[in-house]
Amino acid sequence: MFKRVIYLVVFVFSTTAFAQSYIKYTVARGETILSIAEKYRVTPYDIYKLNPDSKNGIAPNSVILIPKSVSLASKTVSSTPPKEKTHEVVVGDTKYSIAKKYGISVADLEKLNPDIKDNLPLGFKVKLSSVIQSQNPVVIKPKIVPSVAVNHEVIVGDTKYNIAKKYGISVEELEKKNPEIKDNLPLGFQLKINKGTSITPILDIISPHAKPIDLLEYVVKSGETIYSLSHLFNLSEASLIGLNPSLNEGVKEGMVLKVPANLSFSKETKNSLKELSKTISSLKKKQLVMFLPFNASKIQNDSITSVSERLKKDKFLNLTLDFYSGALMAIDSAKVLGMNVDIKIFDSEETKNTTSALSVISSENFNNTDAVIGPFYQVNIEKVAGALESQNIPVISPLSKDEGKSYKNLYQSMPQNDDIKKAMFDYMHSKNGNIIGVIDPKKLAIKQYIQDFQKEVKIVGFSDKIGLVSDSIKKYFVKDRMNFVVMVSEKTGTVFTTTNTMLGTVKDYQVQLVILEPNETLDFEEIDLNRLTKLKMVYPSSSKDNDTEEAQRFEMAYKKKNRIFPNQYAVRGFDITFDTLLRLSQDKSLQESFENDVTEQVESKFDYAKKLSGGYVNNGIYILYYNEDLTLKQAQ
Repeated sequence: MFKRVIYLVVFVFSTTAFAQSYIKYTVARGETILSIAEKYRVTPYDIYKLNPDSKNGIAPNSVILIPKSVSLASKTVSSTPPKEKTHEVVVGDTKYSIAKKYGISVADLEKLNPDIKDNLPLGFKVKLSSVIQSQNPVVIKPKIVPSVAVNHEVIVGDTKYNIAKKYGISVEELEKKNPEIKDNLPLGFQLKINKGTSITPILDIISPHAKPIDLLEYVVKSGETIYSLSHLFNLSEASLIGLNPSLNEGVKEGMVLKVPANLSFSKETKNSLKELSKTISSLKKKQLVMFLPFNASKIQNDSITSVSERLKKDKFLNLTLDFYSGALMAIDSAKVLGMNVDIKIFDSEETKNTTSALSVISSENFNNTDAVIGPFYQVNIEKVAGALESQNIPVISPLSKDEGKSYKNLYQSMPQNDDIKKAMFDYMHSKNGNIIGVIDPKKLAIKQYIQDFQKEVKIVGFSDKIGLVSDSIKKYFVKDRMNFVVMVSEKTGTVFTTTNTMLGTVKDYQVQLVILEPNETLDFEEIDLNRLTKLKMVYPSSSKDNDTEEAQRFEMAYKKKNRIFPNQYAVRGFDITFDTLLRLSQDKSLQESFENDVTEQVESKFDYAKKLSGGYVNNGIYILYYNEDLTLKQAQ
């Protein structure tokens, strides 16, 4: 019933592109899709539609297509690069300040000026990228919409945040218009609201180093409202209106909206965790294929000594073997439970850009395959999903958090980075939190994410020169609400200033520290753990420690078999394999199970949602916090 096969093979891959009415443009040195999109007043999405391969980067002197229908008719843009510009260094100039002023990265500045890597002499003529047209970044001006005065009567369950969200304004605007509600929100109060005041588009000021937002078009259906659409796309109403200013004039059937391609559809109801082990059906045999990167061809001729040395040094091989050991535990558990599944394991022979999996698919019979787990690298998982898409065979990505191409049969089992951040903000909003952002100026990607999708966040201003001032945080604190301080910095000084400020205000304000991703500075001994527990530091995570009886039994069984406790990759190998085997063993299709069943294994939750662009993502994310007894707890 269970069998494993290892194959060594090579791969073949090709890509295609399409064209429509366009103008040809020759890429100049230093240009990006973003800078070209700004020059022609189009979105990156418009260019990517005509040039799919450009998502992987564009080379100087290559030719790309710009759609005529959206280019500026009144302006002719030459494909000949303008003359190289320079900047003369004056007192106070730094590489960062110059790069910021001209909208380029410090790395690009150093590449153009190798002489300034170690110093920045006064009077030096700094070379700038030839694509720079002015000293100021291009700004798309916000559309000013005439305001419409409306009233809103406060009812049970209303908060200032959800009222502001409903009408596409900020809480500050709501309080300014209604000063009586600064300290409370009495039932029955008639709020004055200017619905449809000036809204800044979500792409108004685009950081030259931020990742372009991929957009898709969505046609509004009969009966849909601004509320239902924002709920459907997991976007705030302000962000949805920012992308589509025409929504200020009302939602109309047939209108075409732009929405970020990586978003997933929101489920109408949140399912509770389901114990699939209690509903196993073994009537029909299912087949699971696994592609694991043993890369056996590299070691098959090695001596025992050299294999031993490779195991000491090859981290990727060790990761694979750990994952495999966990998968074997899942297979053993499936046998005990009587699952009727045939399992084949192939060597995917992976590097970051190549895999033998496609050759396996072409040489083996996949007609009876019900699901595929692997390969590991995102680019390779996409190749396999593309090869099996016509057969609608689910392909499950076991480890990658990267956002790549979408295929209707591709299931990303690791929550993606933006979804993890969004889960944290959703939690803070659910607590009616006042959110303050302490964002390192160099953390451009996170700052851009907050500007695009979390417009209610109050960003604290500070710089490399001035640093962070305590009062710049405290001025945003409010009474009678939890003040969440989102700290995005690994600088020890910033960490101390932020936490000291918060600890100094705990008698007067409710405060809680938030991080959005692992922070190495917090692991150092100079940052006392008690400091973090007093602030109940909270963060989002795709996994959690599990001290239940079932988890302890798994650990002891693994240790008995492998003479060592499982690490994170061994647990991951068990979780994704066992979860897939359980879903295959239900009296329903695998796709139905993915869409309807929320499950939890040893350390991971699996809550799949359909992406707008095709395929599925796992939104199984935990919100964890440090308790005062130095333990990690799951926030409710």
